[in-house]
Amino acid sequence: METVLIIIAVLAVVGLSAWAKAEERRRRDAKRRSRAASRPRTRYQRGQRPSHRSQQGGRTQATEHRPAYPGDFTGKPTVRYSPHPDGQPDPGEIVWTWVPFEEDHTRGKDRPVLLIGHDGPWLLGLQLTSKDHDLDAAQEARYGRYWVDIGTGDWDRQRRPSEVRLDRIVRIAPETVRREGAILDRHRFDAVASSLSGHHHW
Repeated sequence: METVLIIIAVLAVVGLSAWAKAEERRRRDAKRRSRAASRPRTRYQRGQRPSHRSQQGGRTQATEHRPAYPGDFTGKPTVRYSPHPDGQPDPGEIVWTWVPFEEDHTRGKDRPVLLIGHDGPWLLGLQLTSKDHDLDAAQEARYGRYWVDIGTGDWDRQRRPSEVRLDRIVRIAPETVRREGAILDRHRFDAVASSLSGHHHW
């Protein structure tokens, strides 16, 4: 009789342990689904999804196929303001996309960019940063980098003040735009356009 009771007790303990594990797994899955549902939905260009990306020394290298980068734009662009919140990237919008490094165009980083126009099939944009370059403006100028403040906006979820880089105009393939961050209001866009023109002496 004691043997039977021992067996029953062991089975009860095993059953409770299995139930506890299953309950913990159920709670973890519910928490994961809740976090996923609370994240803002991201609109992707033409059904695209972001690829898996690997971090190497703080830099991001995308693995999806991209058209070969023809180099930064060096002419005088036709700057225009024509944002349309329709899921397609337009001048006047700040979007998130892959931007190649200056020193190696085969590598780059996902970052926000203010779109300012087109060059054939390519979009033209100015990269943004949340770093305050007012503190190292002289050092940045020695490297040929110049920035202008644009304040805060929906493109940065932490609402950090941003700056736009004026000396580098990057080409962007529309299909590599990952999401629309925000529409920059006309007043601030015109201020950037004026600073861009002044910097390049157009």
